[in-house]
Amino acid sequence: MSEREKYVPGPAHGGRVNKDEDKWALVLVRELRHPPALVWDALTDPAQLTQWAPFDASRNLGAVGSVQLTTYGTAQPPAECIVERSEEGKLLEYTWGGNHLRWELEATTSGTRLTLWAVIPKKFIAWGAAGWHICFEVLETLLDGHPLGRITGPDAMKCDWPRLTTEYAAHLGVELPNMKESGK
Repeated sequence: MSEREKYVPGPAHGGRVNKDEDKWALVLVRELRHPPALVWDALTDPAQLTQWAPFDASRNLGAVGSVQLTTYGTAQPPAECIVERSEEGKLLEYTWGGNHLRWELEATTSGTRLTLWAVIPKKFIAWGAAGWHICFEVLETLLDGHPLGRITGPDAMKCDWPRLTTEYAAHLGVELPNMKESGK
């Protein structure tokens, strides 16, 4: 059995929600054992994004401007997105699928504190938290030199994603949406 087949996400942790009417921001913080420069490359380099992120990028995200992001594993056409801010090794902000993502990197004595703010519809907060949780864990294995490969969509469902969404709903104090609401 491969490492990927053995993968089970850890428990929900480290998340909070900043609430502002219908625009809620999911905030997830992770302590990574790697310097900001390595984390930055994983956040911006299209080749590395294909190893952990839920989308493919048409170019490096490290420069301000237009970029196409294609949600992995779907028939959706590429979304025209905008990298709004890019401060190498420190801050990255862009839109994706109508959502706003902000990544902050802070050097620590043991590596990098990575903080993600994801402005997504409030009814999908628990789903977003579970999805990004898995992405972060896969990112960490990539940075450790033991890539699992991207785990999103149907692959995430096989990796205990339903349990993780339920845990995040309880942790964040939000309700789970039903599948009919999502159009899936």
